[in-house]
Amino acid sequence: MPALTVREVLALDVLGPAAPLLLAGRGGLDRPVRRVHTGRVPEGSSALSGGELLLTDGHGLARATPDGQRACVRALAGGGAAALFAEVGRALPRMPAAVTAEADRLGLPLVALRRVVPFARLARAVHSALGVAPPAGRTARGPGAHPGSDPARALIGALLDGAEGVEGVEGVDGVRAGFRVPDGHRLLGLAARGAWQVPTARTAGGRTGARPAPPLLAGLPGTALAAEVRGGLFALVAVSSAPDPVHAVRAVLEETAPPGAVVALGPAVPAGSGWDRYGESLREAAVTLGLAVTVPPAEPGVPGPPRPTVATARAFALERELTRSGGRERWARLAGDVLGPVLAWESRHAGDLVRTLEVHLRHGCSPTRTAALLHIGRQSLYQRLERIERLLGITVADPELQAELLLATCAHRLLQAPPAHRGVSSKSTDSTWGQGRG
Repeated sequence: MPALTVREVLALDVLGPAAPLLLAGRGGLDRPVRRVHTGRVPEGSSALSGGELLLTDGHGLARATPDGQRACVRALAGGGAAALFAEVGRALPRMPAAVTAEADRLGLPLVALRRVVPFARLARAVHSALGVAPPAGRTARGPGAHPGSDPARALIGALLDGAEGVEGVEGVDGVRAGFRVPDGHRLLGLAARGAWQVPTARTAGGRTGARPAPPLLAGLPGTALAAEVRGGLFALVAVSSAPDPVHAVRAVLEETAPPGAVVALGPAVPAGSGWDRYGESLREAAVTLGLAVTVPPAEPGVPGPPRPTVATARAFALERELTRSGGRERWARLAGDVLGPVLAWESRHAGDLVRTLEVHLRHGCSPTRTAALLHIGRQSLYQRLERIERLLGITVADPELQAELLLATCAHRLLQAPPAHRGVSSKSTDSTWGQGRG
């Protein structure tokens, strides 16, 4: 595949209006650029295969801690990124010192884009100079996915990546124009692991295209736009807003989804809130799916035949925020600072104290509910809670402590995810299609 160097990309006329400023990594200016990838960091690092120039709006960097920012840069460098070009001035007022220092240490070219320029225009110019077809988000990487070959797939892929300027992909405007969220409805993103045949679009009153609706969506009322992207099914689903659309969709899927399927739902957003909000819900569903298939659940599994797992973004709120605001180092520090004596005890004894504490907190400190979920008697539960309180010198029922305790137990559980999946991003990536919970 032909390649430009980072130095040659910086010399392209299209970059002039962005007022680019090289902040770090001057020694890496001769790295080859083989494609352009748009997205947020740390999310975008998971999809790298080498030679990517990453264009980012800075949202991910702005939300991360300094440790998280350094981890983002290390992930990009480790993934073979050619350079990081970040927009400053809107989401990211200035380039964080931690990002600049780490990029310089690793020799990764770091460029600040000081004026707003549509990323789609920059990507098209670089791909044109390379003599290759520009991908629609990450969609063009998937088997059989080619720009313009499937507008619904291109649109879903662009929304997953938070991509701008999807108007340039043939047919996308028509798909957007034909997809309507009825008044009085709310829309939520859906992500599922597995392979399904999907139509270009489906509505309550009829379907477009000759392909059948995927079984996963067949029982859902309302309007849906679905596409197979990177080995999974992603969809936007519009349902009645009363009383709780997320609960309603989850209830249907728990009854109709195939055994062993893992499905995730994003937050519900109002009709007419626009494609930016629709894309946010879809991306939150993708993040939740990645967490659901990689992070051990808080509760033990239920014996019996396999059932579908239907996860919601709100149920994974703590996991999502922890993965966005830091990585393994922060999680370990948080767990150690809050739960240190309990962790030390568990390292020397057979016990399940941390899980017991998290399940108890997640279920309103109800002894009956906690004991049932852990498959133990209430007396055993009381003994565990007494030991936890003695080790930590606190009272679990103290409302002032419960938020910190729950955050720490969740951070400890995130550390148990397989190494390849730690730091699950807010973009759906190929790495999410690993082994699930069963």
